[in-house]
Amino acid sequence: MRWALIGASDIAATRVIPALRLSDHEIHGVLSSSETRAEEYAREHELAHSTSDLETLLSWPIDAVYVSTTNDRHAEQAVASARAGKHVLCEKPLALTIADATRMVETAREHHVVLATNHHLRAAGTHEKIRGIVRGGDLGEIYLARVGHAVGLSERLRGWRISGERPGSGVVWDILVHNVDTLRADLASDPVEVTSFTSTTSLSSLGVVDLSLCTLRFDNGVLATTSESFAVPFGRTSFEIHGSQGSLVASDVMTPDPIGEIVLTTSTGQRVIEVEDRENLYVKTLRRFEEACAGRGTPYSSGDDGRVAVASALAALRSAHERRTVTLAEVLAG
Repeated sequence: MRWALIGASDIAATRVIPALRLSDHEIHGVLSSSETRAEEYAREHELAHSTSDLETLLSWPIDAVYVSTTNDRHAEQAVASARAGKHVLCEKPLALTIADATRMVETAREHHVVLATNHHLRAAGTHEKIRGIVRGGDLGEIYLARVGHAVGLSERLRGWRISGERPGSGVVWDILVHNVDTLRADLASDPVEVTSFTSTTSLSSLGVVDLSLCTLRFDNGVLATTSESFAVPFGRTSFEIHGSQGSLVASDVMTPDPIGEIVLTTSTGQRVIEVEDRENLYVKTLRRFEEACAGRGTPYSSGDDGRVAVASALAALRSAHERRTVTLAEVLAG
């Protein structure tokens, strides 16, 4: 496929450009709001074209765009791309409002293009293995899940994520959306209500959330807790599911790298689950996306999936602010 990058971002540089090239895709060029930045980025990554104008980019001979600008820009850029007939792989969060997320999904559908959200963790071999264990019934009736995603945010990624200078900053928009999407996929269930607490540590500007604790009730009755932070430099990620017949505890499985270990404990004892698939998550995500664009199957995380993650983030932020449990139904209703 022929791609253009909307956003001269770190994640495009470190993850998506290498994955596109490993997958033999063509990268036509890049857009940045700064013409100088676009030119420098294009030179650095050996891209033939650069621009600061979205209409110019959409006139290029491309099939798809990867959107990785700041979170407040995703909606308008994705909608314009879909209207131009381009398939869209959009970074999370899909949008910052339900209205925008809905508009993105509906525009893609109207113009017959694929809209996917880059919730890359669904592509991890560890999580595909976890989904198989859940479907296979080894855990029995599932009661509880827990995600630990308190990590340190590297210096190069801080900027707008913790400064509050743009809408959509903070850990809820950056990490909670991943946690919710992964839980939805692995539990095969949707969240229906959220209760949360948020805080700001010394890492962030006043008012920018860099620590959150959430409890979610899913429509199959499972209760899940998540913890998210930017300010824990030595933290390790974890993912647990506990049921009537077994408990699954996984470590280092909420990272963008194909690593991590799964331990399953049942009446027969404790064993480490072998994970054969250690393929690059972004290469897998792009392969599924390309197949979806060709009419074969669906992306790992669709626009509709991204919309539910947006609703969950909004519910968590509202819950923390109003100090009450918030239902997804009231958020989705506007």
